[in-house]
Parts: sequence; structure tokens; C-alpha cells
Amino acid sequence: MEKDNKAANNRVFEGDYVTIALDQKRKWVVRIEKGKELHTHKGVIDLGNIIGLEFGSRIKSSGGTVFYVFRHSLPEAIYKFKRATQIVYPKDYGLILIFGEVVPGSRVIEVGVGSGALTAVIATYVGPSGRVYGYEINEKNLKIAEKNLEKLGILDVVELKIKDATEGFDEKNIDTAIVDMGDPWEVIPKVYNILLGGGNIVVFVPTFNQIERVVQSLEENNFGFIRAVECLLRDIEVKRGAIRPSMRMIGHTGFIIHAKKLVKH
Repeated sequence: MEKDNKAANNRVFEGDYVTIALDQKRKWVVRIEKGKELHTHKGVIDLGNIIGLEFGSRIKSSGGTVFYVFRHSLPEAIYKFKRATQIVYPKDYGLILIFGEVVPGSRVIEVGVGSGALTAVIATYVGPSGRVYGYEINEKNLKIAEKNLEKLGILDVVELKIKDATEGFDEKNIDTAIVDMGDPWEVIPKVYNILLGGGNIVVFVPTFNQIERVVQSLEENNFGFIRAVECLLRDIEVKRGAIRPSMRMIGHTGFIIHAKKLVKH
């Protein structure tokens, strides 16, 4: 089976990362290799037997339980990341990317790499022709992030740096800057200098007090069209005959602030 035909035949190749799912809550992200096994509480799955299967196929464990094989899911893989810090939740990724106008080919600065979760999302969207420049001041965090990104095979579009972003950036003509740090107002003047005219800055902060300081700094540094939002996520229970909102939800995780660079005349 030729790898070049993967899109056409929609099948699993050796070396692929896939999601093996028992149900909505019990899922495993694994790399498919001959001779390797996945051990679960419902039995053992021979990963070599998955090679060649079509995505969406059923496979039985040694205990006879049916599992399903799906394409590797980025959010699920991120949940399996080794973490040095709290990660940005998947519910916030979409707004960050949309507000930041992140598209294939974008050149993006990320301030505060942490464990690399948001980095992975940005890299997936800008690649293969774009670039993510990740700034992090904690070397331990950066090493963890690098290993996490390597597992997803996206390091080729990411450049990680141990550097304090408040001292400035090495790049110019950046499309978007995404900032996730405790005192983001300290880096906003430096971000202005490296963004293209009309470029985007997206800031992620957890408190109202931080929103106020960020907005003040954005206004003082010639950013406009400022908007702050919060995304709340509530599932709907889809049991037939009893459709209702879930009793649990992912509430406050952080605020997303977006602004555009205005050119000085």
C-alpha cells in the first residue's frame, strides 16, 4: 500500500498516530507499529492488526470488546501531552485562530509556549508553508514542549526560543502575535514593532484586572478595533428521549483579547 495514496484510500499506515476509541470518554492516542500492543481495561489490542484498516473501522480486543479506529485527533493528542504548565483549552483555540486570522502560510509569534499545546494548534494551521516562532523563558518548559511537538511531527514549522520577549523579537513582518503570559502588557510595545500594518495581536488572560491593563496598553501603543470575549462550552446530553443540557460544563478558562495594528502617520 503506497503512502502517496493515503488521501484516496483513507487507511491506516504504519507510523501513523491514530485515536482508538471505546466511547466518548475513553480514548487512546497511539502510534501504529507492528509488534506493539495497547493494553486497556477491556483487553489487549494488537496495533499491527490496525495497519491497512479504513478509518472508522471496528477492531476487537483480546477480551472481545469492540473499539473504533479514527484519524489522529489533535485535541485528544494534546490532552495526552506531558504538561509543565496549564494549557489553553480546546474550546478557546478556534476563537484565537479566527481572531488572529491564522491561515496556511501565516508567520506567527507565540509568547509563552508552556507545554506546547497552543503551539501545536497554530503549527497545524499555518503549515507547511507558514512558521511559528515560540518564545519561552523557562528552559524546562521548552524542552517538554519540543518533545510534545516532535510526537506530532510538526517541529518543521516551529522555531522555539529561550528568550524574554519583553526584550524584543528576532523576527519582522509578522502576521499575528499570540500572547499568553502573566504580564502581557509588558510585551505589547515590542509586538507592535514586528507586526505588519493591520496585523493581529491576540492576548489570553484569566482575570478582569488583566483585561483592563492589556486594553490600556493596546490603546497607548496604537492598536485599535479592540475586542474582549469569553467562550463557555456546555455539552448537550444526547440520550434518545432525554435530550437536555449537561449538568457539567467547561466554564471560565480565560479571556481572549483581540486588536489590530494601526499604522502611524
